[in-house]
Amino acid sequence: MKRRQALTMAAVVLVGALLAALLIWPLAEGVRGAFIDGHGQLTFAYVATVFRNPIYREGLRNALAIAVLSTLVASVVGIGAALLLQRYQFPGRRLLAALVPLPLMVPPFVGAVGMKQLLGRAGALNALLERLGMVDPNAPIDWLREGRFAVVVALTAMHLYPIVYFNVQAALAGLNHEMEEAARSLGCRGLRLFRKITLPSILPSVFAAGSIVFIWAFTELGVPLMCDFQRVTSVQIFSGLKDLGKNPFVYALVVVVLVTTVALYALARRLAARAGGHRVGASKGVRAQRPRKLPPLSAAMVAAALAAVVGAAALPNVSVLLLAVSRDWYGTVLPSGLTLDHVRAALANDVVVPSIGNSLRYVTLSTAFDLVVGTTIAYLVTRTRSRAARVLDAAAMLPLAIPGLAMAFGYLAISREGRPLSFLNPLRDPTALLVIAYAMRRLPFVVRSAAAGLAQISTALEEAAASLGAGAISTFTRVTLPLLTPHLLAGGVFAFALSMLEVSDSLILAQRQATYPITNAIYNLFQLLGDGRQVAAALGLWAMLFLLSAIGFARGLLGGKLGNMFRL
Repeated sequence: MKRRQALTMAAVVLVGALLAALLIWPLAEGVRGAFIDGHGQLTFAYVATVFRNPIYREGLRNALAIAVLSTLVASVVGIGAALLLQRYQFPGRRLLAALVPLPLMVPPFVGAVGMKQLLGRAGALNALLERLGMVDPNAPIDWLREGRFAVVVALTAMHLYPIVYFNVQAALAGLNHEMEEAARSLGCRGLRLFRKITLPSILPSVFAAGSIVFIWAFTELGVPLMCDFQRVTSVQIFSGLKDLGKNPFVYALVVVVLVTTVALYALARRLAARAGGHRVGASKGVRAQRPRKLPPLSAAMVAAALAAVVGAAALPNVSVLLLAVSRDWYGTVLPSGLTLDHVRAALANDVVVPSIGNSLRYVTLSTAFDLVVGTTIAYLVTRTRSRAARVLDAAAMLPLAIPGLAMAFGYLAISREGRPLSFLNPLRDPTALLVIAYAMRRLPFVVRSAAAGLAQISTALEEAAASLGAGAISTFTRVTLPLLTPHLLAGGVFAFALSMLEVSDSLILAQRQATYPITNAIYNLFQLLGDGRQVAAALGLWAMLFLLSAIGFARGLLGGKLGNMFRL
């Protein structure tokens, strides 16, 4: 017993030290630059200037507007899709249930490439309108210029609504359906039933998912950058990195973003806990609810609505696919010819080949770190239930609230010349910082996946092994770990896939072409003239297929529990 306690204490101290050094300290260094002037004196002038400068204020307003609208759209679509697919039987239900989560499996950064092809002055939409006689060929509409904000909101919301869908689906699966049946027997039906019984029961999941969507949308860098939407905070921070040593207002912008997201995270956890404490029918019902068969007309309307959602969400990715296989697509509704040359060239390009090797190296190391540290935290939380373990769990969940932009900025701050870790300066080699950044960003998913697996493993098995003389390490490796492996595989594959296509950390920390990961290669190829866009789209297509396969594998292992990885 004493040895077990000593091992537990050592694990708590070691993991706590790692999180403090790799997560808390870089953030503190990033914050420090916003409050210390050139003479080393405390100042609030930099932060105050952010709110006085009209350009920075506009950037913050746009970022908040994108986040609010994206969250509203994603919540409505995600809740609606979860309710329809969980509660009703209609033609095409299984196919649509498989397709609804797909947007999460394709980074919006890649989808923006397709949207530019659709909505540019010589894009497919203008070509269609010209063919219908609705637009003057000599004065085509620049949809991206007129509606750039709407495009960013749409791409972000359509990418993130599966997070709401997964959380609400899991909540509905665990709902006490006898409460709803009792309410129906008393005449409470339709929207009133949803408002009085169903919604209060799933509110914790809605709050958790909504806060993640808001934070993700508020700090999204890839979509505004690809859509040339410069007046938004994330792009302003990215642009300011070029004179990081001379421009303290970049630090101030990071602080404003960080405070906003952490405050929202804390509020969401509190609201979720309050809603969970007062929800109706919190316990799971005895009988599982079977989907109710809809009348033919209603079934057709539901199927059509979900098909429209899936089609709208898939439009950017279909455009990427067409651009990747097009010989030429300029001023026409569809490509004028098809070829696989760009798809093959994407895997032989001088920029792409090294970037794939770089990404594999960075992500393999970061995922290995996540599996070790994440499993340790999950074990401490589920088996010891101590206050220290709960603190570690809360710290491990912080990356869900902290923007990748702010984390990458913190890693830059601790590795600048003259700082203690200047030998890790990414201008020389970003490997260490990228591995740490990827690992910290995806740690919550591995922790949640491992915790879900451990919660399903009976402690009686471990106690039986201990009673037969097995030590703590032997019990874990021979009893717990084999049973936990499917959840670790799911969490590890999910973390690996998302890290392969991480945007903020990659664009900020990998500053030399020789060290580019895949996302940098896509961004830089997209800027090239000639067939640069087609090759970028082809690389994006390969990335889409990879991420689709990885998340499909994780979903196959976890089933409906995949949404647990997005819980606060």
